[in-house]
Amino acid sequence: MKRSEAITGVILFLFGGITALLSLRMPIGTFRMAGSGLFPLCLGLLLMGLASLFLLTLYFQNAKVTEKKGKVEVLPGSSRQIILFMGTMVLATLFFNRLGYPLTSFLLMLALLKILGVRRWATNVFISLITVMASYLLFVRWLQIPLPKGWIGF
Repeated sequence: MKRSEAITGVILFLFGGITALLSLRMPIGTFRMAGSGLFPLCLGLLLMGLASLFLLTLYFQNAKVTEKKGKVEVLPGSSRQIILFMGTMVLATLFFNRLGYPLTSFLLMLALLKILGVRRWATNVFISLITVMASYLLFVRWLQIPLPKGWIGF
């Protein structure tokens, strides 16, 4: 098991747990009448589950495969990307109620695409707008989930 991968898995698990705990401060509601905390709660639980699967996969790979001698390459900037990713998610969570769902989602997607290495601003803006419009139509209009409007008002 590579130490950096294990640390990444643990950090993602903890981040999912923190997201789930913070979402409990918002009204959860039910799946039929979801509150604004249901989506982050499900997202945090999903992240915890995926991180657990990742850690289990790492553990069983280590048990089955003997590590070959040689250098282990770490992608340049990978720890920087993880820190920026986590920081962006924390900021989005903190400003979610103030800025509202549409603006927070747009800024979050824009920042994450930039962190993940998409260099073209036009592509980032286009993907962010499409994502926000699709998720807004899905959650707010179709499923009628009351998400924070923020100062935009929609």
